[in-house]
Amino acid sequence: MERKVLIIEDDHAIAELERDYLESSNFSVDIAADGVSGLEAALNVDYSLVLIDLMLPGMDGFEICRKLRSVKDIPILIVSARKDDIDKIRAFGLGSDDYVVKPFSPSELVARVKAHILRYESLVSNESHNNEVLKVGDILIDHGARRVTVGGKEIGLTNKEFDLLYFLASKPNIVFTKEELFSKIWGYDSMGETSTITVHINRIRDKIGDVNGDPKYIETVWGTGYRFNVPQV
Repeated sequence: MERKVLIIEDDHAIAELERDYLESSNFSVDIAADGVSGLEAALNVDYSLVLIDLMLPGMDGFEICRKLRSVKDIPILIVSARKDDIDKIRAFGLGSDDYVVKPFSPSELVARVKAHILRYESLVSNESHNNEVLKVGDILIDHGARRVTVGGKEIGLTNKEFDLLYFLASKPNIVFTKEELFSKIWGYDSMGETSTITVHINRIRDKIGDVNGDPKYIETVWGTGYRFNVPQV
């Protein structure tokens, strides 16, 4: 099966470097040099994964990520020289699956691309075989359809938000560290990215109506991690 990757990058040298390493690992690669053409390609071609720079002519990477994620569930990796936490938090909040800071190791980038694609393909493959529905309090989580309703009203979650909520809800009353959650959901060692877990937990809480100061479902175990509580009837 051919796996196609789209690179949206206006720096020709970086785009060529990424393409060469990916092609050497048997990926088919397209390059778009601006945001507008990049988004058009991402929406109209069946790519396995999209690499997006943030600073692009025509449309920045944040906007591409937002618009692409509203339509497709494929993995999105941000590759940017912007290394501030606020940029990472914004990117993850818009649905990015990963964030790689320039300069980067090309071999590490390829490894991350492979990991995300394989994880996504495994997820899609398993969906048809796993129709489990979890009901916790007023939350209904349909794993097969990847839908969540709260009080009968459907809410929108990104891929990682859904995976994180489902994982915690399927293992109630167990405390998981941020490192454990990152490894389970993202599939590789956290290595300083545990702030991503906090961002995703806060967004999930907002969407399910779990008040941060006094959460009903997702409890913060200070100094350790998080636990999903089953409300007493």
